[in-house]
Amino acid sequence: MPELFDLFTIPLRDWIDTGIGWIVDNFRPFFRAMREPVGYVLDGVEAILAGTPSIVVLLLVLVLATWLAGWRIGLPSTAALATLGFVGIWDETMTTLSLVITAVLFCTITGIPLGILAARSSLFWAIMRPVLDIMQTTPSFVYLVPIAILFGIGNVSGIIATIIFALPPIIRLTNLGIRNVPADVVEAAYAFGSTSRQVLWEVQLPLARPTILAGLNQTLMLALSMVVIASLIAAGGLGTLVLRGISRLDMGLATVGGVGIVILAIVLDRITQSLGNGQGSTFEQQKTA
Repeated sequence: MPELFDLFTIPLRDWIDTGIGWIVDNFRPFFRAMREPVGYVLDGVEAILAGTPSIVVLLLVLVLATWLAGWRIGLPSTAALATLGFVGIWDETMTTLSLVITAVLFCTITGIPLGILAARSSLFWAIMRPVLDIMQTTPSFVYLVPIAILFGIGNVSGIIATIIFALPPIIRLTNLGIRNVPADVVEAAYAFGSTSRQVLWEVQLPLARPTILAGLNQTLMLALSMVVIASLIAAGGLGTLVLRGISRLDMGLATVGGVGIVILAIVLDRITQSLGNGQGSTFEQQKTA
């Protein structure tokens, strides 16, 4: 007796292959054009990080992290990055950091305006919500195949996959932060003659800042995790060390790469968390007071 599913099979695989082939054949110039801005920004960030002496980078991290999050975050962050240099993976760390910075930059430029639009339009949010659900529930490895087919392999393709994977949190939390601004505060701003743009920039965004920064923190962490996975499509950095160590069964190499990823993730997480919690520098605290 034949099985039920032997009677009829949906050729989903063939449909997808045909669809991807049609997209590649007809929209190749479009995807090449999408690579250009990402490539320019990545090349600039990587040239700055790779071309700057390590001691200067460490001093900049110390000053920036101390100013943004306080010396209790700045000093350990600098020491942690210096440890990666002494281990011998400084260049790979800078490559990974440039990938993450580029991806987060594009996520911020794209995600915050979309979050603002979603907060102001229930119809737009109703359309965006299932799209974000699909983006967040799709396994990260699934992004790699279509990205490699449409954009090729390399750092730029890795960043594009990272942007798609890490974008939803900043959209969701920007929308949530603005929607959670008390309605009476917004009504009071309008009552005093504020325009819609003034209410957004002077009332809603400042009050939603902690929530938006929490979304930025989540986006950054997802970007770091995806950049590592993107080493499977030839994105460089610390993920390449892990992948090479696994393929060669080299425990030392894989461990060094993994430790570098963990340290970099902790440093970035602590800095952005401090921003979201309002634990800024002494200058910021005095200005607020």
